[in-house]
Amino acid sequence: SMCARQEPSEQEKASLMCSLLRQSPPGELGYVVHDLCVLIQDDKLVRQEAACTVACHNKNNFIPIQINGHTVLLTHYNDLGGNRFFDPKNKFSFEFDHLRGASSKPQLHGVMLDEGELWRIALHKGLKAYVSCHFPAGNCCVFKKSLGKRLMFVACIEAHQYQPSNPWNCLWKSDWTFALTPFTTEVTGIFLLQIHYFKDANLHVNVSKSVSETLNMIDQSQFATDFVKFVKAEDTKFHVAILENIQALSEDIWEKNLRRKLPVTRTFMNWNQLLNDQHLNTSVSNTEALP
Repeated sequence: SMCARQEPSEQEKASLMCSLLRQSPPGELGYVVHDLCVLIQDDKLVRQEAACTVACHNKNNFIPIQINGHTVLLTHYNDLGGNRFFDPKNKFSFEFDHLRGASSKPQLHGVMLDEGELWRIALHKGLKAYVSCHFPAGNCCVFKKSLGKRLMFVACIEAHQYQPSNPWNCLWKSDWTFALTPFTTEVTGIFLLQIHYFKDANLHVNVSKSVSETLNMIDQSQFATDFVKFVKAEDTKFHVAILENIQALSEDIWEKNLRRKLPVTRTFMNWNQLLNDQHLNTSVSNTEALP
């Protein structure tokens, strides 16, 4: 006799939901949450279990939001706790509902105009000019953090193209960390590029890279200029390396790395026709030529 199919427990559902949400590519999280609500038929459970995972997803991917006519990045660096975030440029804080994607309760957040803030302003001005020129849809923020007695800066860059109707989504992000120390400082940068292409395929590309460089830190203006030059140079190297790797994936390389040689027919498999064929095991030659 066949065993009765058991309904998964709430704990199992929660574990599966969080796993799917963590795997969600940038720009597609809302679709995943919606689909989970439809599949599980329990909006309360989905919202309860997904809230923390969605918040981490947004902060990890530097999600940009519009509030009071300004663009602010949601990151771990400007998280004040309790789903409240801080805009260092315009000096206000706000609450953000990660599931609804809505901001609320803005209020002033005073910042002392000390030496560290002057450095942050100079860095943001230089980085903003660079991002505006080199990223069609880019955003950036510079944050100031205290680590013991050291004053740290983190510069975040985010640029994305979400075009699900094409269909593809991609995210480019990087963060640059360094301390305000006399004469020199070590700048560490981390890149991440994520691409999801899903037309007649399900292709995920994740590329990451770390870089570091020692820069002179004597004058605010000069350091901001040197910092932007360093970021631009490393951005270009990363971009060129990606293009070279894509070019290297030629038909010969694909063929050599396949487990078995496959004929290059330049055709799409008509899966719908095959699935409707009663003799699936014997009729596998139906293909549809590329337009």
